[in-house]
Amino acid sequence: MRSTTKILSLLLLVLSVALVGCGGTEKTADKQTDKKAAQPFRIVTSFYPMYVATINITEGVDGVEVRNMTKPQTGCLHDYQLMTEDMKTLENADAFVINGAGMEDFMDKVTEQQKNLKVIDASRGIKLIHDEEGDNPHVWLSVTDAIQQVRNIADQLKEADPAHADAYEKNAAAYIDKLTALKTEMHAALDNVPHKDIVTFHEAFPYFAEEFHLNIIGVVEREPGTEPTPTELQETIEQVKGLSAKVLFTEPQYSPAAAETIARETGAKIYTLDPVVTGEATPEAKDAYIDTMRKNMNTLKEALQ
Repeated sequence: MRSTTKILSLLLLVLSVALVGCGGTEKTADKQTDKKAAQPFRIVTSFYPMYVATINITEGVDGVEVRNMTKPQTGCLHDYQLMTEDMKTLENADAFVINGAGMEDFMDKVTEQQKNLKVIDASRGIKLIHDEEGDNPHVWLSVTDAIQQVRNIADQLKEADPAHADAYEKNAAAYIDKLTALKTEMHAALDNVPHKDIVTFHEAFPYFAEEFHLNIIGVVEREPGTEPTPTELQETIEQVKGLSAKVLFTEPQYSPAAAETIARETGAKIYTLDPVVTGEATPEAKDAYIDTMRKNMNTLKEALQ
């Protein structure tokens, strides 16, 4: 009898240990699942205009992080060289939002080294303007195209991160409403300005000019940040002399020295147009595109009277 009792006690003990072990395994699995679920969805943007659009689409969405890859003062990514720090940032990203249209000419290196990274092309399906350098990538400076870029980013984020699809859609719709109102305001201000011919600093504004029916008859610097040759400078001087409204437009990201030389030779007045490519990557930047484009509108309205 005692022997039987001992055997039963041992069996109960083994069963208890097994049950505790199973319970421990289940709890461990639950913890691993919870840890995986708690991982944020990390979005990296290539430069400032993409950051501004993306933080509007992701505003208030829990579990989503947005980081801009380049420095606040980088500007357009003309000939930008990826740094080790950039590649480390992309290693931890779930999605990389780019302007596309050839702006990020380093993408071959990115896709070669980050094969699992979801690349979100904001310019997908947008009709591009072709100039001397090839396809012009500055599409965000058309408000119409900026609206399409917001749609593109939201649609591709919904595919990459379906858990937050409804929030992305709602935020994108709200931001597009704001951009549509801006577009209406800018057309009302610029469609009927008496002078339409302008000289811009570099080839950043063809999409802007096309939307608002302006004629870019010359540029101060063919290559941004590179002083024009004497021949190029003289050509621009002659172009400005022929303007009925003698105005030049510089950009805050570059030295105005060449424009100042042209102004001295022609008596032209210098104004500033901002291509919305520099700024601090903080949540407060969500209104940066609208605010800057409105300033550009007011500048042009004054300059082209």
